[in-house]
Amino acid sequence: MISSGQPTSPSVVGGSPERFGYEWSVYTEMRPEYEEQFRRWTPHLGPDDWKGRTFLDVGCGMGRNSYWPMAYGATGGVAVDVDARSLRSARATLSRYPSVAVEQKSAYDLRFVDRFDIVFSIGVIHHLEFPDKAVAEMVRGARPGGKVLIWVYGLENNRWIVILLNPLRRLLFSRMPITLVHHLSLYPAAMLWALLRFGFGRIEYFRLLRQLSFSNLRSIVFDQMLPKIANYWPRETVARLMRQAGLTDVKLIWVNEMSWSVIGTKSALPESAGDQGSRSLSRAGR
Repeated sequence: MISSGQPTSPSVVGGSPERFGYEWSVYTEMRPEYEEQFRRWTPHLGPDDWKGRTFLDVGCGMGRNSYWPMAYGATGGVAVDVDARSLRSARATLSRYPSVAVEQKSAYDLRFVDRFDIVFSIGVIHHLEFPDKAVAEMVRGARPGGKVLIWVYGLENNRWIVILLNPLRRLLFSRMPITLVHHLSLYPAAMLWALLRFGFGRIEYFRLLRQLSFSNLRSIVFDQMLPKIANYWPRETVARLMRQAGLTDVKLIWVNEMSWSVIGTKSALPESAGDQGSRSLSRAGR
């Protein structure tokens, strides 16, 4: 369930930024397959949609998802994260694009207003304790008429992860030193690598995994093991998250038959504070 009761300034600690920071200090290489992954995560937008646009990348990690918009002709943007190691890696990844600022900011406290053509977050919102607060901040940062996009885990085809992996992650892996979790990721990655060679998995996601190098596959397994929070949401929940943030023309695409990419448009007519308050009260009464 998506939380609706939030503190005024929620902490990012619950979202494991220090654990993801370790990941992005280890996996810093820009791989050719990252472009295909980015295109799959952002299927609503083609390369031409980024040309001449500004963007905000929320939870940028090592910066790979800000790299491709710039390669497609974006004029510039801001990539934000909270962990210093992630930010160092992102600055290295984006060093050829000086018009991208890499800044230390919380997803809950972006402090941008009506600024960016495209605001996006790839693989971050489902790890947050208060995802609705983060999406609201993203919407605030988009210009009127701008786009807001998130990619999140889906519940569809992932119930086995929820049943098997989530308890292990919550009770065991999230309590272990991150270096030990990284070491342990070698073994399930090797098992999965072997299973994939024998044709394991019929959905599109497993067909994609078969194309990856072992190192990239291990990084994905490690990414699944390390967080304290990992939500797997059905289609209706993801759509509601975006609509409740005030976005219109919300569209969803099922990615790799296991996740959701969803995009919405910020109203071109800014609401007054009174309108926003009335809308919030109306929702609270539903």
